[in-house]
Amino acid sequence: MLIIVIGVSGSGKSTIAKLLAEKLKINYYDADDFHPQSNIDKMKGGNALNDTDRLPWLQLLAKKLKTWGEKDGAVLACSALKESYRNILSEQTDQIHWVYLKGSIETIKDRIQNRKGHFMDAELLQSQFDALEPPMYGIHVDVRDTPKQIVGLLLQELKN
Repeated sequence: MLIIVIGVSGSGKSTIAKLLAEKLKINYYDADDFHPQSNIDKMKGGNALNDTDRLPWLQLLAKKLKTWGEKDGAVLACSALKESYRNILSEQTDQIHWVYLKGSIETIKDRIQNRKGHFMDAELLQSQFDALEPPMYGIHVDVRDTPKQIVGLLLQELKN
């Protein structure tokens, strides 16, 4: 089973993906861990990534998804804001279950401003919302629910 938990920074992707992977007893990965240093430096400098910056990262993740799908499966936390990004991620496998964490900019900005040790600046959040193309498929969940509630809902939905 391959699951990609998507949404803007601060939506809870890592938290939900980790909990879900734990419940499903499969590996968890954070797409941020696969960014080249140049992308991290750019974001730390307060600059949004462009599609050229993201392409090699997305292509690497697509290869990883194929490998993980051939093994034990995985849950990946990844922003995947645009449909074109999701298309790249799914180029090498058709096994992906998509989970979209949706929330208002106000709710998510508040979360980012209270988060420690992450390279995403709250000021870049608007650029993520500007780029966001919510999927018309997959499981959509509201970020105002607790992580436990969200994971419970996802486990039920994934059984169907």
